[in-house]
Amino acid sequence: MNLRSAIHYGFSSIIPKFLHHHHLHLQCRGIVRVRLKWVKNRSLDHIIDTETDLKAVCLLKDAIKRSSSGFLASNSVANWQKLLGLTVPVLRFMRRYPTLFHEFPHPKYPSLPCFRLTDTALMLHSQEESIHHTHEADTVERLCKVLMMMKTSMVPLQSLSPLKWDLGLPDDYHRTLIPKYPDHFRVIKASNGVPCLRLGEWREEFAVSALQKSHERGELDGGEYREFKRGKSALAFPMSFPRGYGAQKKVKAWMEEFQKLPYISPYEDSRQIDPNSELMEKRVVGVLHEFLSLTIHKKTKRNYLRSLREELNLPHKFTRIFTRYPGIFYLSLKCKTTTVAIREGYRRGKLASPHPLARIREKYNYVMRTGVLYRGKGTNMMPQEDVLLDDGEDTTEQEESVEEEPDIDDECNKEDTSEEDLDSDED
Repeated sequence: MNLRSAIHYGFSSIIPKFLHHHHLHLQCRGIVRVRLKWVKNRSLDHIIDTETDLKAVCLLKDAIKRSSSGFLASNSVANWQKLLGLTVPVLRFMRRYPTLFHEFPHPKYPSLPCFRLTDTALMLHSQEESIHHTHEADTVERLCKVLMMMKTSMVPLQSLSPLKWDLGLPDDYHRTLIPKYPDHFRVIKASNGVPCLRLGEWREEFAVSALQKSHERGELDGGEYREFKRGKSALAFPMSFPRGYGAQKKVKAWMEEFQKLPYISPYEDSRQIDPNSELMEKRVVGVLHEFLSLTIHKKTKRNYLRSLREELNLPHKFTRIFTRYPGIFYLSLKCKTTTVAIREGYRRGKLASPHPLARIREKYNYVMRTGVLYRGKGTNMMPQEDVLLDDGEDTTEQEESVEEEPDIDDECNKEDTSEEDLDSDED
């Protein structure tokens, strides 16, 4: 039985003994401390910049579909700019994409601009709904795993709602998905009265992390995983350092020692681990790695993680983990917010293993780019056959980002950020 499942069902007496024998004796082990310089990755920054607009388009599309009138008036979305993560007013943003949003005057107030979905947008939405239906089991497992990572196996709905797009949940998941799986999910009220989604029952078959699966499939060191299954506790994270890091002796020695530490599954309980130990730091790396692996685009906003910090048992300034392990994570300050990603999720400027939802979103992106070309020439001008047949992928490959040489024991790159920016509690 998994440690977290033991807690979930009340068998917590086995936990201290397990942790004592396998982990606690290693918690005070010393590791070389190295201060690394933050390095900009133009390729990942470009992806984050592009997908910020893509996400805003999808959220506006869902809002129009939810509307009883089938359209949105411009005054109803005027205050959504920050919510959508946009740097321009919402009205101007929607006018950029006439192939998705058809503008027309309000039936009663002609001076009030309104927007409904074009035929192309409706067709893409239909394809997206079909993907949600076909891959529903995958969505259920992903949501279960998120809950299984929480200390109490539940999460406030208000914290989960901003993550819908990142986790690939249907827009109306609380009405269409949750009621269909009463053995998996329960909506309850916490002691403070906040509505929460709780795990119905622990599912041991889901308690396998993405890192473990990668090793098991042989994508990483298969021999290392066999040793891990036999009881040896180390399991290495894949790393892809910015140019100049990997050859530096201090960094290499530090990473070798870090990789030798026991790997603690994010689905195991961690409350018996010293919060100031290197072991806890590797456990935090594992939790963040797993959470980002569960997202469709292998990234999310730092603030979304912060709202789950206590449930995930993360330290207060967990952002330092992203800058401390640049071979695993990338932290971006694009679009006036802080986004975190796992490097292994991308290869040559694209998702390494795109989910079907990511592919349909690429079609939205294709229509968006075409919409800019057709702006001012009328709506629905884009041939629908292109949307149906095009795989949505940009055929021009991103060039590998040119990153500056990093220094050790130096300050962060002041061109784009400072240490205070990276560690700040505000975006």
